[in-house]
Amino acid sequence: MCGIVGYIGDKQAQPVLLDCLSLLEYRGYDSCGIAVSSRSIEVYKDAIRVAALKKAAPKLSGKIGIGHTRWATHGAPSQLNAHPHLDCTGRIAVVHNGIINNYQQLREQLIGEGHSFTSETDTEVIPHLIEKHYQGDIIKAVEAALAEIDGSYAIIVMVAGEPRLVAARKDSPMVIGIGDREKFIASDVPAILNFTNRVIYLEDGDIGVITADSVKVKQHQAEVTRTENKISWTIEDAQKSGYEHFMLKEIHEQPRVIRDTLAGWMSAPEPILDLEAVRDNGAEAMLMLACGTSYHAALVGKYIVQELLKIPVRAELASEFNYYGQALAGTMAIVLTQSGETADTLRAMKRLKEAGCRVVAITNVVGSTASRIADQTIYTRAGPEISVAATKSFIAQLMALYWIMLSYAKIDASRLSSLTAELRQLPSKVQEVLDNQDRIAECAKYLAGFKDVFFMGRGINYPVALEGALKLKEISYLHAEGYAAGELKHGPFALLGSKTPVVAIVAQDNTHEPIVTSIKEIKARHSPVLAVVPEGDDSVEELADSVIVVPQVEPLFSPVVNTVALQLLAYYTALQRGCPIDFPRNLAKSVTVE
Repeated sequence: MCGIVGYIGDKQAQPVLLDCLSLLEYRGYDSCGIAVSSRSIEVYKDAIRVAALKKAAPKLSGKIGIGHTRWATHGAPSQLNAHPHLDCTGRIAVVHNGIINNYQQLREQLIGEGHSFTSETDTEVIPHLIEKHYQGDIIKAVEAALAEIDGSYAIIVMVAGEPRLVAARKDSPMVIGIGDREKFIASDVPAILNFTNRVIYLEDGDIGVITADSVKVKQHQAEVTRTENKISWTIEDAQKSGYEHFMLKEIHEQPRVIRDTLAGWMSAPEPILDLEAVRDNGAEAMLMLACGTSYHAALVGKYIVQELLKIPVRAELASEFNYYGQALAGTMAIVLTQSGETADTLRAMKRLKEAGCRVVAITNVVGSTASRIADQTIYTRAGPEISVAATKSFIAQLMALYWIMLSYAKIDASRLSSLTAELRQLPSKVQEVLDNQDRIAECAKYLAGFKDVFFMGRGINYPVALEGALKLKEISYLHAEGYAAGELKHGPFALLGSKTPVVAIVAQDNTHEPIVTSIKEIKARHSPVLAVVPEGDDSVEELADSVIVVPQVEPLFSPVVNTVALQLLAYYTALQRGCPIDFPRNLAKSVTVE
């Protein structure tokens, strides 16, 4: 969601803050601002992009500063609602990521005590609370203020004239960058990679006191030690590298991601997850939890588990499980989260742990909150994913699920050998899809002329239909819905017609015949059909209006090539419609609020 940055050191803070904010744009935002401190605090903020802020902001002198990109929750995007926010005296500035649940009660209380507010945000109560408790010791004032807050937060506090920053977190990520006589604070690593690859991750309940020369962390008023980590990827990994958009670059990185990921796991001396130990503890069922695109990976995972392990498995949305799901002791839970910071997923993980479940996280971010909650973490190591729309992280999650389940598959040796060999071939198969992008771009030109699109699939490709529809609606702003093919007759058929195209995902498995039947039924309602078909499937080519051909693969792996084709279809549709592909409106990369 929102991006936060802080700097203290020997450099002028303003250009550092603006550079860091520009590297957090992928998180999604609608306004931004900076505050710089010397003897007093100067603020410049507005409902504009970071590039516009760079051009419009006056020179703010000072070597300590904080910055923010806001994704609106309380109050519309505006100059007044943008961060940073100040207290009544103008001496305390705060940037905040998260949600203050009891802000209305606190606001009314503070107004009654004589405080005046200028914004509609929940965040503004924080500097006023700190001002209320401030008696010369900013750390005690922050502790007292946070004790009154119910909600989630990652905050940086700056006081005019003080040579330090105070940072605190609860349920929202925060990282401290370590430089030579300078320190950086950010909500995500890419923001500071231009300056350092040495970081400390704050944990829930931590309060960090940061000067140019030191970092001290307190937890429950006692000083604690947090390990310094070195980031393995560089700022170049987070650049476009000649591609027009991050999304296109990340789609094209997928053969490498599959190859590198599998190479690391296949060469490991032990399985990446010990399912035998889980069985020894009496867990025969499996639960998969996730949100958004990761949930679609979990749904594919459900089919993989059923096919290879022959054990009961549930795949559920973390956001729903938090209110209606049952956490049974002994259950093995696999939680998928690209960022490792998704609020609904983290809440579900904590609930599962409290119930005595073994929790395994599959995530792309080393040191993320999910990795610290989980009993075991499997890193997909797809590298930084900057575009808001998840692509390579989804494919990397599938690779993790395939490899885990193949390691314990209850199938005969010859089939296991065949599947393992096919898995090794996936990078070249995905490259074939990428080499066919001109054909996919032609289909996208046609699709871009419609307003509503249905996607349909069966079996293991039903989740692919959901993911294809999600990608299209995310970045092209076309209304798209994914359906199990057999469910189109139960309502959506009423919407079929010449202005409602259907994207049909066809696989060479036991769903082939019913999918072909569904295509015939759709054509009888005069809807255009765009079919994604495996090479050599001439029967479907005769029925569909347009066809995207993907290479033949083992049906269990068909979600990989089919998904990549649909990612490109969404990308080129959005490109045709002139949409802001990497930064779709109202969306954020890391959803850190419920």
